[in-house]
Amino acid sequence: MIIFLAELIGTLLLILLGDGVVANVVLKNSKGYGAGWMVITTGWAIAVAVPALIFGSYSGAHFNPALTIAFAVIGKVAWSEVPIYLAGQFIGGFLGAVLVFVHNYDHFKCSEGKEDKLAVFCTGPAIRNKIINFTCEVIGTFVLVFGILGIGAQNLTNGVGTLFVGLLIWGIGLSLGGTTGYAINPARDLAPRIAHAVLPIPNKGDSDWDYSWIPVVGPIIGGVLGALVYTMLF
Repeated sequence: MIIFLAELIGTLLLILLGDGVVANVVLKNSKGYGAGWMVITTGWAIAVAVPALIFGSYSGAHFNPALTIAFAVIGKVAWSEVPIYLAGQFIGGFLGAVLVFVHNYDHFKCSEGKEDKLAVFCTGPAIRNKIINFTCEVIGTFVLVFGILGIGAQNLTNGVGTLFVGLLIWGIGLSLGGTTGYAINPARDLAPRIAHAVLPIPNKGDSDWDYSWIPVVGPIIGGVLGALVYTMLF
C-alpha cells in the first residue's frame, strides 16, 4: 500500500506542478503568459525533483511506468510490484491533471487556442513525423533511465542524487525536448490526456488520440534500452 500511495501522491504532485507550469505559460491572462521554454523546462525539473525528494525512501520515486518497467527488466523491481506502481502512477497523473484544470479554470475559459489547451495536459510534436517523433521519445527516455542508473550508482547522500536527477530532467528538456515536448513518461502523457478528454474544458478540441501511442510506447522502449545498455556496460 505504501508504494501505491507514494507513487499516486508523487505523480499527482509531478503533474500538478509540471502541467501547471505549462498552463501558466500558454493560457491567456496568466501572470506567466508567454514566459517561454526556459520556464517550462525549469518548472518540469522542479516538478520531478520535489516529489522525488519526498517519496524516494518509500517507493523509489519512480512516477513513471517506463522507469518502473525498465527497473523490472533488469531486476531492480519485482514484476509482482509493477501493477502496483503503474496503478498509482496513472491514477495520480489523472488526479493531478484534474487539479490543474480546476486551478486554471478561468484561464481555460478566456483562452481560445485548442492546441494550447491540449498542450497543458499532454505532449505533441513540433513537426508531425511519427517515425522521428517516436525515435525522439526513445532517445529522450534512454538518456533518462541511463542517467538515473548512473547517478544512483554514485551513492550520493542527503538527497543530492535526487537533485541531480532534477538537473537531468532539465537537461533533457533543454536539449532534446523541443521536438516532441519530451513526454519520456507514459503516465505523464496518457493520464492527463484522458483527463483532457473527459473534463468539461471550455471550447476544447480533440485529444489527438492518433498521436497518443508515441509518448507511451516510445518511452517504454527507450527506458528498457537505457537500462539494458547501462547494465551491459557497468
